[in-house]
Order: sequence, then C-alpha cells, then structure tokens
Amino acid sequence: MAKCPKCGRRKGKRACPALGGTICPVCCGAHRVRDISCPPSCRFLAEHQPYQDRRILERKAAPSAPASGRESDPLQDERLAWLALHIEVPIAESAERDPGFTDGAAILALEFARERLTRGRGRLIIPGEDRKTANPVGEAVYLSLENCRYDQAVILVGSGEGYAPEDKRRTLDRVLSTAKAWAGADFGGRTYLEKLREQFVRLRDASGSSKLIAPR
Repeated sequence: MAKCPKCGRRKGKRACPALGGTICPVCCGAHRVRDISCPPSCRFLAEHQPYQDRRILERKAAPSAPASGRESDPLQDERLAWLALHIEVPIAESAERDPGFTDGAAILALEFARERLTRGRGRLIIPGEDRKTANPVGEAVYLSLENCRYDQAVILVGSGEGYAPEDKRRTLDRVLSTAKAWAGADFGGRTYLEKLREQFVRLRDASGSSKLIAPR
C-alpha cells in the first residue's frame, strides 16, 4: 500500500480526488479544505463537513470580546452602523431564500468573512484556489463589506466614503458577537435570523421603500 503523499509516513487508505492518490485518515482530517482543494464530490468531505462545522461553532460560540474594555460600541457611530447593515444584508437574503439556512450557518458565514478580511489583499492567489471557497454566503458578506461606501446625502453601495480596515474588523466583530449572543447554543435554530428579519422589516417601513440598499 502506498504511503500518504502529505506526511510520507502513514499508509494511504482514502482515495483523494484532489491529490490524485490515497491519503491517510489523519492527514485527510487535518488538511481537508484548509490545505487541500477538496472537490464537493469527495465522499469524505460530504461525510465529515457537518461534524467539522459543528466543532467550529462550539469553539467559537462565545460572544467575541472587544479588543479593549475602553473600546466603544461601533454601532453607536452612524457610519459603522451603515457598514453593519451591509454585513447583514447577505445573511438576511440567504435566510429569506432558504428556510434551511440556520443561525449556525450565519455564524459560519460571518466567521468565513472575518478570515477573508484578516488575510486581506495580501493573500497569495494560487491556481485552483477558488475551488476552496466553501462558503458562498460568507464570500457574499465579505464582498459586501469590501464594497460598502457611506454618503450622508446619497446612500448607495459604490459611492461616497470608504472604510478603514480597522473599522471593518470592529464592525464585523460586533455583528458576529450579536449573532452568537442571539443564537445561544441552538445552532440549528433561527432566533438570530428572525430578529434580523424583524430589523429589516422595521428599516424598510421607516424608509417607506421595499428596497433599502441599492446595489452597485
């Protein structure tokens, strides 16, 4: 039996379509998606992804603490409140389209966007890297965050003043903390998403429009 191409020590026991050979179970679990561009057709990915998502949620379930006890709530700033709204739009739209979209899925999407934001523009682009994008809602949150602009007179995505990286981080952390607090330990529920829906209904009613944000 051939040795695992990742560690070169253990025997390869699982067929890996991404590596074109057999990989040992340890390396399969340790490097899946993170370092290996696993295609959706991989049966090991399909079998273990729900378990891995659950473990990620359990590790990150506690509300995010601010970097400093003196750090103010970003949502008290009108500019950052507008940015938070754009972070939440893809989440709210996904929940409206898909009844199976849960609070846990929303938190994973926000965590994904935070990781993308942390890696930032300096991320090395590798051929085939796009196959590793495993969270389209998280990608949509990240793009909405990056494209958001603020203009007091004309509020349109793509016009007005941009945001500093630190503003994006603080605001995303605030939204993530709220999502975790509302969801609690019920990752399969929709408590956070329902509160988010109610928030957007109130905003639309207050604005007198069914479309609050105009896309670029």
